[in-house]
Amino acid sequence: MKTTTTAFLLIFTFAWFAILGQRDLFNTDEGRYAEISREMVASGDWLTPRLDGLKYFEKPPLQYWATAAAFEAFGQNGWTARLWTGLTGFLGVLFATFAAWRLFGAEAGSAAGLILGSCLMWVFLGHGSSLDMGVSFLLSLAVGAFALAQRDAAGRASRRGWMLFGWAACALATLSKGLIGIVLPAGGVALYVLWQRDWRVLARLELGKGLALFLAIAAPWFVMVSLANHEFARFFFIHEHFDRFLSKDHGRFQPWWYFLPLLALGLVPWTLALPGALASAARRRPLLRFDPQRFLLAWCVFVFVFFSASDSKLFGYILPIFPALAMLLGDWLPRLNSRALASLCATAALGGAALAALTRLATERLSGNLPPELVAGFARWMMVAAVAIVAAGVIATVSALRIRKGAAIAWLAIGGLAFTQLLLVGYQSLAPVYSSRQLVERIRPALEAAKQVYFVELFDHSFLFYSGRTAIMVGDKDELATSLTWEQRNYLPTLEAFSRAWRHDGPGVALMTPYEYDKLRQAGLPMRFLARDPRRVAVATP
Repeated sequence: MKTTTTAFLLIFTFAWFAILGQRDLFNTDEGRYAEISREMVASGDWLTPRLDGLKYFEKPPLQYWATAAAFEAFGQNGWTARLWTGLTGFLGVLFATFAAWRLFGAEAGSAAGLILGSCLMWVFLGHGSSLDMGVSFLLSLAVGAFALAQRDAAGRASRRGWMLFGWAACALATLSKGLIGIVLPAGGVALYVLWQRDWRVLARLELGKGLALFLAIAAPWFVMVSLANHEFARFFFIHEHFDRFLSKDHGRFQPWWYFLPLLALGLVPWTLALPGALASAARRRPLLRFDPQRFLLAWCVFVFVFFSASDSKLFGYILPIFPALAMLLGDWLPRLNSRALASLCATAALGGAALAALTRLATERLSGNLPPELVAGFARWMMVAAVAIVAAGVIATVSALRIRKGAAIAWLAIGGLAFTQLLLVGYQSLAPVYSSRQLVERIRPALEAAKQVYFVELFDHSFLFYSGRTAIMVGDKDELATSLTWEQRNYLPTLEAFSRAWRHDGPGVALMTPYEYDKLRQAGLPMRFLARDPRRVAVATP
């Protein structure tokens, strides 16, 4: 058994990390966060994050630091740009396994790890460079540590150690994505206390030592960056937290039910098991002083309601609840009867078959906005992914009917992981639309000779990273409008100003949309065509 577990872990480790570098970095998030880290390395300034040379205070620096360190150690490429999210996603699976094992038993721990390591949203975001995975991992550490500290079997020393570990995780989560690092865990604990009416929990939080540890880890950067940049405090704490939560000004408004379909999709192939697991977790267990199932449920409910109530929503916001959901599912699924488990596995297989049948329809829909030949390439990978989940679902169904529930859960997990990873690898087929890497490689000699790089009425984060250059924005300020009020550089307001700079400021390369290219060419601006892709045209001065 030990040999089998070790072999499975090694295979999972290889499968998880092998594809991190298989895709180009896509716009917008992947290009943005890789570029901020690249500029951190290039400038040597690890205090003030910058994007395109301008101050960028939307998020704290933990992921930038981790990615910049990976760049310094291993070089600048897609694999190292995604290493932090890949590593935190992988460790999140291991911690969910460990926490569920300590809370609910070995069988539940194994199932929790298999579930989290195979559900669509966790795998997808664990292989892309965004901030959601890192903060979700750290929040899962905080929540898991609280549950391990408060469990009835924990001794006094164990309780103190796990609580301080949880406070440290909250501090790192705050350095990763802001005040939610402490607000969300506090809200989850408060909801549990009110639900259970277990006020004794409040006396076991190690509040004094915990707050001191939290401030010792989280506060120094906030203090130093505020002293060095007078704009930071108001922008970060007011604009990026309260304004973002309470207003629709960020262009991310969605209806209150926005996260419901995303939760269902994100849990594939385990979605249909969720209602039963939640109902089981809600049941009262009078023999326990601390009820870990109810606590994990309270955490999930608080986070889900918190972000559903916000006027600013993005699909990755609910990722922090996935480790807790995996632990609840891991506790419930092994207790499910074989026939019900077989039905779940068969449904996953049928879902894969439906996806295979709908691949042509999906291809036709996507081809309306994307080049058909690129969509056709992605469709082939969709078909392979669908076949993988069908095959795994069938094997899992047979295993469940033979009353081999552990094997059934493992096979369905293998299918879920393979399904999402095949889609991720296939997504590279669309790289010419969503990434500038191939374009940059085609114009590399001109970039090396250029004194200036211009973005004309567009902003391309991946171009900055792959070219290793900052650019002068023309017209479109993209997300840097506020940054430009702090520093008046790297910006030309009009095409007329760009035309003057283009003619007089030495060798240059410009990136623009096909529309702007035709417009400037018709206006007689001297340009030497370099290359184009479906969304961008690159030109150089004659």
